[in-house]
Amino acid sequence: QLQLVESGGGLVQPGGSLGLSCVASGGFTNYYTIGWFRQAPGKEREGIACISSVDVSPVYLESVKGRFTISKDHPKNTVYLQMNRLEPEATAIYYCAAKSKLRAKCMLSSSDYDYWGQGTQVTVSS
Repeated sequence: QLQLVESGGGLVQPGGSLGLSCVASGGFTNYYTIGWFRQAPGKEREGIACISSVDVSPVYLESVKGRFTISKDHPKNTVYLQMNRLEPEATAIYYCAAKSKLRAKCMLSSSDYDYWGQGTQVTVSS
């Protein structure tokens, strides 16, 4: 059973940066498709970035393009999300997730993902 653990959340001022990590265990391989999602209070879970072994490049939510970067370190079984120029609207719980199907193309719909971490809180406030 794949397990995912996020870390790196915290409080950051508007315009600041924060980096999140997602460490995978339980049989993780480079062929898993990993997505980052966030859920703000009272809102639906939103897919913001995805990385796979089959897409030419990562996939991003339009509103975070150019500010967020997803990457992975295969030997460390870790996927990262670097977030720059953060806005108060980015305040949410951030989750990483994986699809059970290997070599799957990226999708930003939460229903496509089968394994989820517990989430890490990101608060953007002055």
